[in-house]
Amino acid sequence: MALHFTRQEFEQRIASARARLREADLAALLVFGQESHYYLTGYDTSGFVFFQCLVVTADDGPLTLLTRRPDREQARLTSVIEDVRLWYDAEGKDPTEELFAILEEKGLKGARIGVERDTFGLLAKNYDLLRARLESWCQLADGSMIVRGLRLTKSAAEIEYVRKAAELADRSLEAMTAAARPGAFEGEIAAAGAYAILAGGGDPPPSGPVLGSGEEALLVRASTGYRTLDPVDQLTLEFSASYRRYNACLMRTLPIGQTHPKQERMFEVTREALAAMTEAAQPGRPLGEIDAAHRRVFDAGGFGHARMSACGYSLGATYRPSWMDVPPMLYLGNPLPAEPGMVLFLHAILADAEAGLAMSLGHTLLVTESGAEVLSGLVPEYRACL
Repeated sequence: MALHFTRQEFEQRIASARARLREADLAALLVFGQESHYYLTGYDTSGFVFFQCLVVTADDGPLTLLTRRPDREQARLTSVIEDVRLWYDAEGKDPTEELFAILEEKGLKGARIGVERDTFGLLAKNYDLLRARLESWCQLADGSMIVRGLRLTKSAAEIEYVRKAAELADRSLEAMTAAARPGAFEGEIAAAGAYAILAGGGDPPPSGPVLGSGEEALLVRASTGYRTLDPVDQLTLEFSASYRRYNACLMRTLPIGQTHPKQERMFEVTREALAAMTEAAQPGRPLGEIDAAHRRVFDAGGFGHARMSACGYSLGATYRPSWMDVPPMLYLGNPLPAEPGMVLFLHAILADAEAGLAMSLGHTLLVTESGAEVLSGLVPEYRACL
């Protein structure tokens, strides 16, 4: 069995989720988020793109997974789930019929049941089917933060996986930086970074990389189509390394061929902003203070027009389409306090469209009892790739 945590840890997580259900006066939770499946039971699949649901009751009853036939062995080999039920594809099939039978069997008629709604694992169409089937039979409530809240702070075992991901991110950045030079093909640069992650025992990241040169160095989203770098160019890299599904991110803008005086000034201010943001990531302080530091440095440096309106987000074990494990986002006024065990990606981004110049720096950190630990061992430099 391919479990990446001990059974005791899974039992503790399930018990914590059940305690939260009781606190929220919920008799059960319908778990649709693949990240929640993985966290609670180890269940690891890409089959979440179809309808599947884990039923977790507030009492100590068995967990029941409803999924498709291709994922039965997946559940058996990767999870602690023992009760796996199947629904079968057919024209006009409504899998909530089988889910309804499971809930009836568990005696949940008239009960208050939470639903994980804020997840890529529950399409609007399937939620409509769920409501049509259940809302006159039981009371449905939003349960999106039951497991999500538990996942925000990482256990010691999870942190070890995050550290391994951060090591792979460093190796990936080193490989891409070495491959970046005038005349290099972006696809070869991306391949060098991916090889470092996969050869190091990591997983394919859940999205990206964001890799763009020329005017596309100002982009902060991945787009299709690689180009060849000019003799004098700029290259922005934002990516995640993933290990056992846990992510660690890095971000850099590299000058190609030669440096640029204004971009060097942008680098200095961006490095200062990232340092101030890192200093603000203190346990007990609101996450919004990180963005306040981000805005303060960029605005004072004369780059308020080129910065973003948020400066990062939580990381964890995620699946496609995103390495972002949100909420929380790091935006001004976010009142959520930082807690030891949180893993955050901080990015300081400048996109000066008028000048045609980009400058971005970002790193992953772990909030500790006494402050914030940057998990990358690579110090940002402004040096031309030749």
